[in-house]
Amino acid sequence: LSFPSRSDPTLERHFKGHRDTVTSVDFGCNMKQIATGSMDSCVMIWNMKPQMRAYRFDGHKDAVISVQFSPSGHLVASASRDKTVRLWVPSMKAESTVFRAHTATVRSVNFSGDGQMLATASDDKTIKVWTVHRQKFLFSLNQHINWVRCVKFSPDDHLIVSSSDDKTIKLWDKNSRECIHSFYEHAGYANYVDFHPSGTCIAAASTDNTVKVWDIRSHKMLQHYQVHSGVVNSLSFHPAGNFLITASSDSTVKILDLVEGKLLYTLHGHQGPVTCVAFSRTGEYFASGGSDEQVMVWKSNFDCSEYSDTVRLQHKTTSSVQAAPSSATAHLPLNSHPSAFLSQVTQSQASDGGVPPSLASTLEHIIGQLDILTQTVSILEQRLTLTEDKLKECLENQMEIGLHLQKREDD
Repeated sequence: LSFPSRSDPTLERHFKGHRDTVTSVDFGCNMKQIATGSMDSCVMIWNMKPQMRAYRFDGHKDAVISVQFSPSGHLVASASRDKTVRLWVPSMKAESTVFRAHTATVRSVNFSGDGQMLATASDDKTIKVWTVHRQKFLFSLNQHINWVRCVKFSPDDHLIVSSSDDKTIKLWDKNSRECIHSFYEHAGYANYVDFHPSGTCIAAASTDNTVKVWDIRSHKMLQHYQVHSGVVNSLSFHPAGNFLITASSDSTVKILDLVEGKLLYTLHGHQGPVTCVAFSRTGEYFASGGSDEQVMVWKSNFDCSEYSDTVRLQHKTTSSVQAAPSSATAHLPLNSHPSAFLSQVTQSQASDGGVPPSLASTLEHIIGQLDILTQTVSILEQRLTLTEDKLKECLENQMEIGLHLQKREDD
């Protein structure tokens, strides 16, 4: 066992509770909760405080393929093979609202940056966009000719990117609803795609074992990483934009330095394919999930202070990186997880706009309360609809009985 130095990623916690492959993982904005979806049809909400129990949400009738927290952290969206999307309030009550989003498996769900819209992608070859409030259908994007695996809004919410088994990655203008550009994958298709935090490029995790970074303005490939020996299932950008983390069926998680254009770390924690990976909102932690039914939480330990906020990606025409035997490798067997659990992470610095932390947290709280109100109203609306339906049924039955009695009297 080689003990990692202080700057290497370390395994902080691992969660067990799913009964099948973990398919998706996401952090809440305040680092207090992690949401996961699984082939076992459940959504789990893991609380980072060691003494708090996890919540298991049953509701989907088939595998949950994708989960995501809303930007405020007060809702969790889940997409399932049962063709529905659910919006959950991540608390013990497990309240949820459900809507049939597609005519086939829903593979991906993504909130817009402002938390007002939801994009879904499906095996019915469409991408659909909905309002979060009342889940009103807005429009669909229909140019893919095979299953759509993944959909994401750009950081400024102006663009949408999608990847499909038709071997294309499509870039869409959200307002005009037109496809601006198609990037073509030749050897495989992209399982997962996401925008760089700057919004200027996208990264794709492919079934040909590679990771590609494309510029969305020039449409040129900036970087091409050939570091995995298995299908790449998922990826996540560090919020500062200088690192990319990837999850692969070769049972490793790899961390790529985008500025240097090189492989930094290979993490061995999961037994079997690693299916999903995500950085926390601050980048201080990342989580991974796999077919071993485990969820692992890692502390990044990156020193990002040496990088500026806007990162220039290294590329000479196209920089291609292949796995080098000298790459730093942190081997962490499953039994080595530290008992030193995470203390709660709080961020006290003012945001770029100079908003004082107390005001920021108050606003965050207000937004959160509004989110919950919206959700409650939505649930009440559904209950009201059910009550109206029952009332209608009762009245119809009453009329029928009335007619029946009248008939008998006439006879």
